[in-house]
Amino acid sequence: MFRIIGDTNINFMGVRRIAFVFSAVLLILGITALTMVVTGKANLGIDFAGGTMMYGHFDHPVSIDELRAVITPEFPDAMITELSDFELPNAYIIKIKRPETEAEAKERLERVEQIMAATFGNNTFNIDSQHIIGPAVGETLRNDAQKAVLLSLIGIIIYIWFRFDFRSGIAAAIATFHDVLAVLGITWLLGLEFDLLLVTALLTLAGYSLTDTVVVYDRIRENLKKFRTRGEFTPGVNKSINEVLSRTLMTSITTLLVVTTLFILGGEVLRNFTLALILGVMVGTYSSVFVASPIVVEWEAWKPKRFK
Repeated sequence: MFRIIGDTNINFMGVRRIAFVFSAVLLILGITALTMVVTGKANLGIDFAGGTMMYGHFDHPVSIDELRAVITPEFPDAMITELSDFELPNAYIIKIKRPETEAEAKERLERVEQIMAATFGNNTFNIDSQHIIGPAVGETLRNDAQKAVLLSLIGIIIYIWFRFDFRSGIAAAIATFHDVLAVLGITWLLGLEFDLLLVTALLTLAGYSLTDTVVVYDRIRENLKKFRTRGEFTPGVNKSINEVLSRTLMTSITTLLVVTTLFILGGEVLRNFTLALILGVMVGTYSSVFVASPIVVEWEAWKPKRFK
């Protein structure tokens, strides 16, 4: 089998306390971001905050700076995104958040159309689609997104519990929760918009992180069958991580290559989604080694189960 690195003997568990400190910082950042999202103080997309979205294209080229110059004076919170669409050039998405009522949302859409017509004259802005999401709908979507993440964590605990044991299920769930919060915190720190695409990315990286953790746990289980004393537990975990290290790095690097390509070539619509996935792959690889496995080691030291 092809290996990107040879046999290693790295003492991963020897630095687990340092990793715990680093992870604690990520968790604090993530909890802060989650609080901002729940209270509506984060940069919420119209999916969650409510708002209007208009998708259309001009007959002739118009720069995004020109478009912002005529829209933002009247709508300062407007978000304008240029689409890289070769079949439909000069296309833009215009989002305006938080209308008070549906009637106000319609007025905003009509006003944007009037501004376009008055400013660009014969260079018509052809509207391809319009969407209005009320504040109540946005709040419902936000609550549903939180439930989806919570249910996925419960499912992870049950799956790992039946496949390995209860403590492994708890450790895997903590690692997954760590990954979701860490990526949420970093994206919040970068000022990215929190929308349904970002929630999709968070759920995707939860599955990716779990897959990597299962591979490590499976090797740990196989190696522990060979050991007979309690003192061999931590070295056994280290040995297991080293044995799957090449596979872990190969999977992470190939995944990053694909996601980075999407980030570069996918256009503005996929930019935040793919950036969250890139962060998720890196954090997920880190957590399978420095979060999920060390928790099992600490649990064994606190309450021995394998060797009594």
